[in-house]
Amino acid sequence: MKQALINFFEIDMRQTSIPRECIAGLTTYITMAYIVVVNPEMMAQAGMDYDASFTATCVAAATASFAMGVVANWPVALAPGVGLSAFFTYTVVGELGYSWQVALGAVFLSSILFIAISLTPLRKLVLASIPRNLRFAIAAGIGLFIGFIGLKNSGIVVADSASYVSLGDLASAETFLGLLGFILITVLSIRRIPGAIILGIASITGLAIVLGKVDYYGLISQPPPLTPILLELDILGAMNVGMVTVVLAFLFVNLFDTAGTLFAVADSAKLNDESNNITNINAALKTDSISSMLGTIVGCAPVTSYVESSAGVSAGGRTGLTAVFTALFFCLTIFVSPLASMVPPYATAGALIYVAMIMLSGLQNLDWHDQTELIPALITVVMIPMSFSIADGIAIGFISFAVIKTFTGKSQEVSYVAWALSALFALKLIFI
Repeated sequence: MKQALINFFEIDMRQTSIPRECIAGLTTYITMAYIVVVNPEMMAQAGMDYDASFTATCVAAATASFAMGVVANWPVALAPGVGLSAFFTYTVVGELGYSWQVALGAVFLSSILFIAISLTPLRKLVLASIPRNLRFAIAAGIGLFIGFIGLKNSGIVVADSASYVSLGDLASAETFLGLLGFILITVLSIRRIPGAIILGIASITGLAIVLGKVDYYGLISQPPPLTPILLELDILGAMNVGMVTVVLAFLFVNLFDTAGTLFAVADSAKLNDESNNITNINAALKTDSISSMLGTIVGCAPVTSYVESSAGVSAGGRTGLTAVFTALFFCLTIFVSPLASMVPPYATAGALIYVAMIMLSGLQNLDWHDQTELIPALITVVMIPMSFSIADGIAIGFISFAVIKTFTGKSQEVSYVAWALSALFALKLIFI
């Protein structure tokens, strides 16, 4: 068995070992384990069963990570994306008023398009046609969106009839714990403590239990059934004109996230051949896109590659065996649902705020010297949280890009794909 693993995953060729891959897999798992708490909480706010969503998150992460390891032989783990889950709950279900079943149908349709793009030369065309600055702006805008949700869930910001939002009651125990969680996660991350996010969430939950804010339910139990959300996606309900921008938003955010993460991890893991081509990049993209589609079957928002995988690479992970070990740890997590169900919203709020700050780092890559590139990007960053809609923020960003470029004599810099998307988004905003 040992020799079979060495041969299959090219352990010797990539100058690693099975124990090192195991440690790397555990490292990756620890850095992204927060998703098994954060994602079910978001899905519950969309009306989905919390316990079933917990199981679905673990199953989707385990299955997708295993597939990435075996099919692509990449040390990359996957799970439902935080930003995509936020879009699913707070925009598609919360703002637009669609049922979570229809929202899952939209995720399914976007995944089909993602698969089609991954299987054809369209992938290269689409990625090259989308303005570079808008890609970074979308990620940063989603970061602000997630951060606002974290601030709201912790009570750090509250609704105000005069100014729309204002500072909450910091003397409140829940608000104070949410703020403390963010500070703790930030300090642990800066000090490079492995699993800073999950440690922060666990610490605040522990304090909440001690203070009597949360009841203790135990540690281990049988996995909650998937029945309430299994195969509940409504594909026909998602096939209407009003859902076009939603499907496209799921598609492009997932595509950008995946491409950026895979390229970054490939560079860290030295997955380039003699010609500087990335090894098995097509297999990795196909695995990611198919995993996103299969995730909808068990009731998850888009499954995507996690940049936290770079932590495992830093720990020595070089092959798909790292992802396989990560998948194993997600399988074991299914049995600790009582522990996960005790986590209050303000305990995960600090994690959301911290993740938001990290996502804003992409702003340093904007072209700050060309205003025809910069202003549409900043419009996107601002409008995603201010409209409380990732889809509308992306739409306004694309439209402003095309309009500003045209009236400044640079219409030739707008690709055909960008023109088509801008026109489609404009029609949606005007008539739907």
